[in-house]
Amino acid sequence: MCQGDGGGAVTRPASEDELAQIVREARGPFVLRGGGTRTIVRPASGVVLETGGLSGITLYEPGALTLVARAGTPLREVEAALAAEGQRLPFEPPDLRGLLGRGGESTIGGVVAANASGPRRVQGGACRDSLIGVRFVDGTGTVIRNGGRVMKNVTGIDLVKLLAGSHGTLGVLTEVSFKLLPSPEVQATLRIEGLSDRDAVAAMSAALGSPYDVTGAAHLPGQGTFLRLEGFETSVRYRQCELARVLRRFGDVADGDAGIWGQVRDVAPFHGLAGDVWMISTLPSAAPDLVARAGAAAAIYDWGGGRVWLLMEPGTDLRQRVGGFQGHATRIRGEGAVPAFHPEPAPVAALTAGLRARFDPRGLFNPGLMRAA
Repeated sequence: MCQGDGGGAVTRPASEDELAQIVREARGPFVLRGGGTRTIVRPASGVVLETGGLSGITLYEPGALTLVARAGTPLREVEAALAAEGQRLPFEPPDLRGLLGRGGESTIGGVVAANASGPRRVQGGACRDSLIGVRFVDGTGTVIRNGGRVMKNVTGIDLVKLLAGSHGTLGVLTEVSFKLLPSPEVQATLRIEGLSDRDAVAAMSAALGSPYDVTGAAHLPGQGTFLRLEGFETSVRYRQCELARVLRRFGDVADGDAGIWGQVRDVAPFHGLAGDVWMISTLPSAAPDLVARAGAAAAIYDWGGGRVWLLMEPGTDLRQRVGGFQGHATRIRGEGAVPAFHPEPAPVAALTAGLRARFDPRGLFNPGLMRAA
């Protein structure tokens, strides 16, 4: 044990066995921390449990397109190893440090815990869709393994999907396994200027409904509407021309800057701006009306409008302002009493409570993060 920056106790196990023992002997709650890049709702008191001591790539088979790493492995280390072999994580994990005003360094376990995924999700799926295996320690101190290290070994109850996006409330991840994809040979970005939000969503929907394998669709009001194509050069050039023909009815189609995708991924236009940041997940067709009802200072449409980032006045209860809608709203940045996570319908909340009672019966892990402590 040692003292953290705020004076609280910090523990940093160096092995899975040590972590399991710490959990078994615990007498109070833990605040789980990977690389310290994300702000979370902290319990009234608790020991900070860092996973950074569980680090290292334990298996990488480029020929099989699979990678296994301990949860505390820095994301940059994983991405560097993959880049050296011309491969990548399919889901384009974002870096939200600039948005949240945080330091630290993202870990691969933290990416999984948050199900963190970028613009490529529209084509390649979210983090959980590339995850094929996990090891974790539950609230009783038991080490649980689910899935496998290769795709053909994924059997049994799918705890893999359950742990992704659970934000450390069901267990402490110790190891994660992924299927990978080759890095594309080339990338092309198309841009249409001057579209309204509604016309932009229509254009992005047309592109995503085409046979041209779009891997990114975003609209930044005032900057333009953007579509991304990736793959082998001959294929990309052909699809670029054909997609431009599909989109001509919406306006002039020009080449766009590929750097826009890093901005969308990391929500860069909101960096350094005051206000709360919300993320809405909804039907693309519903997004323009939701944005209009929200009265946001700024908006970024991602995934064809299926995800919308909004910059709001501090303290705004966005859910109350927009009323009921199909989807959910998550507060990513902001202070005050407004819950960060969207309230669950009663049947789902009952299932969630049952899962937490099974995997964390003593309420040790991140109490107060996704529900009241």
